[in-house]
Amino acid sequence: MNDAASATDATARLAEALRAGDRRALARAITLVESTHADDRAAADRLLDSLLPETGRAIRLGITGVPGVGKSSFIEAFGLHLIGAGHRIAVLAVDPSSKRSGGSILGDKTRMEELSRHPAAFIRPSPAGRTLGGVARRSREALLLCEAAGFDVILVETVGVGQSETAVADLVDLFLLLLLPAGGDELQGIKRGVMELADLVLVTKADGALARIAGQAAAEYRSALHFLRPPAGGWQPEVLTCSAHEGQGIAEAWQAVGRFRAAVEANDRLAARRADQARAWMWSEIEESLTAALLADPAVARLVAELEPEVTANRFAPGAAARRILAAFRGSGGP
Repeated sequence: MNDAASATDATARLAEALRAGDRRALARAITLVESTHADDRAAADRLLDSLLPETGRAIRLGITGVPGVGKSSFIEAFGLHLIGAGHRIAVLAVDPSSKRSGGSILGDKTRMEELSRHPAAFIRPSPAGRTLGGVARRSREALLLCEAAGFDVILVETVGVGQSETAVADLVDLFLLLLLPAGGDELQGIKRGVMELADLVLVTKADGALARIAGQAAAEYRSALHFLRPPAGGWQPEVLTCSAHEGQGIAEAWQAVGRFRAAVEANDRLAARRADQARAWMWSEIEESLTAALLADPAVARLVAELEPEVTANRFAPGAAARRILAAFRGSGGP
């Protein structure tokens, strides 16, 4: 058997194990799609193509919020609740990246200890790297692999507010924003763009002395959302309170997800949203692949080394430099 046939056979075996729900096979498959090696990329494409018929049936949720809002605590309580209701949960937790090693630095498995041990759950921390929005570049493909492995609720936890969260909104069905129990003037500190993307808002830590404050904050956020997000596709974004520590509001949050799904499916918006996401995904891949090819071109590398100092010293216009670099790329045989 030649090398190509052997690689194809190995990919087929991995796909079969993944379809059977083997979590170790799923972990290997995600490692494969995250690889930047050319041979691995080809194998990953073959794997994804073979698994596409098994994808698309899960509920996809994006979860974001400022550091300290309790994302991991909420996800653990939420995930355990869903497992109790008979679901299989996959969590793609995108960690901030170490600038030194490029690896994840928060270690979500250690922050979701009980959930990570459950056989009906799968947690995969991935470094965010340089990807805008805190979503790892291959999170989309990892999501499809989780669906093919039989996980019917996929949670994508982003790095948090501070980068553009459009990336996660282009990945999931419902975008869930977690906020701390502080309203009034604190509304000015919430990134307007993130609020505009939110399909569901949960005010966290609504227990003890903060319970009343959380209720007041929820009312103020609800009023703000009324102006920021008018009803669209049959859905008006909701604002609820919850406490992961006491388990309060967790079931209600899942019920809100159900209401959202029913609303968008009744208006045929879910299929349209996923089609738009697939189209955006394709163009994102094109842009990133073209950039990688450009940076790897020797002629371009020499020209970049020459022009960058001129641009930073304000002796050469950035736009003109970009056009020269692209011309050099095309002249060297690039796309």
